[in-house]
Amino acid sequence: MPRLKQVSRAEATSEVVLKTYDLLFGDRDPVAEPGTSTGTSGDWWTTFALVPDVLEHANRGFALYRSPKRKLDPVLRELAQTRVGWAKSSQFVYSQHCKSLRGLGVAEAKIAAIPNWQVAEGFDAHERAVLAYADCLALQAGRTPDAVFDALKAFLSDEEILELTYIACLYDMHAVMSRALRTEWDDRDDPMVEVAAPEDFSGRDFLDIGRRP
Repeated sequence: MPRLKQVSRAEATSEVVLKTYDLLFGDRDPVAEPGTSTGTSGDWWTTFALVPDVLEHANRGFALYRSPKRKLDPVLRELAQTRVGWAKSSQFVYSQHCKSLRGLGVAEAKIAAIPNWQVAEGFDAHERAVLAYADCLALQAGRTPDAVFDALKAFLSDEEILELTYIACLYDMHAVMSRALRTEWDDRDDPMVEVAAPEDFSGRDFLDIGRRP
């Protein structure tokens, strides 16, 4: 379950929340009867409904990146979004945008190779530049070598690069928030835990190992 309260249909008074619920869940109460067409529980939406204008802002972000006004190739956009989801360890963002890539006709082998794109052979030079830039944004806090940016400018306009940057960073935010709030497929325990030593092991034993020649 998410870490924050979810808003039931009966509790929703905002028009934006009710319209969102109608679009995604029909006439169901998404808290009592969770589930979306993509297989998620839908609790991202019911959590964001706590602050209706935040939900509205997020909805506008989704509409923005899918707008026909966008100049950026949608496959390149989705490659960046999917890689950001993987880089930020958001199972929700990663999974959803794998599906989006599939919907755009991207081959299964290419989708499966996104986690190891650096050594995969299926990506062309343009796709590799976009994936490298996504890593700069998500893993290096925007620190981008000139060589990566020059590779982008060789085939993308300034407008397309701004769209790519904005959308990738938007999904960096969604990935981070989903993990922090434990919504959707990010409702899982952190895999980084201490592995216990044998019962007869002591800290002094460990210190002794360090002193041995």
